[in-house]
Amino acid sequence: MNNSDPSHIDTQIRLSRTSVAKVVFPTTVNHHETLFGGTALSWMDEVSFIAATRFCRKRLVTVSTEKINFQTPIPSGSIVELVAEVTRVGHTSLTVTVTIWLESMYSEGRKDVINGQFNFVAIDEEGKATPLFD
Repeated sequence: MNNSDPSHIDTQIRLSRTSVAKVVFPTTVNHHETLFGGTALSWMDEVSFIAATRFCRKRLVTVSTEKINFQTPIPSGSIVELVAEVTRVGHTSLTVTVTIWLESMYSEGRKDVINGQFNFVAIDEEGKATPLFD
């Protein structure tokens, strides 16, 4: 089977989906007592990197982000879940979409509050772009 075969790619996308839950502690909030945007971006970059690495098992670097939408402030003491999924596959690059879901610790339900896309390029030992699949 060829690793660039569409059925293999679909399987890899499914297997690489990554979810991480976190608590918004006081050390991660800003002066409004809501999650600091820079912390949210760092968490998103990390979970997108994990999903991208799981997808192709290559050395990767983040090369850009697409529009990051901060829709709702995330209060201190909340639970968030970051969900990352590969949404575009090129020859040497891929895109991972990340959604942050907000939920209260003490009530049911959750809401999509931040989303954005992270673009990665696979690199070789010299730092040059290399194909995602051999």
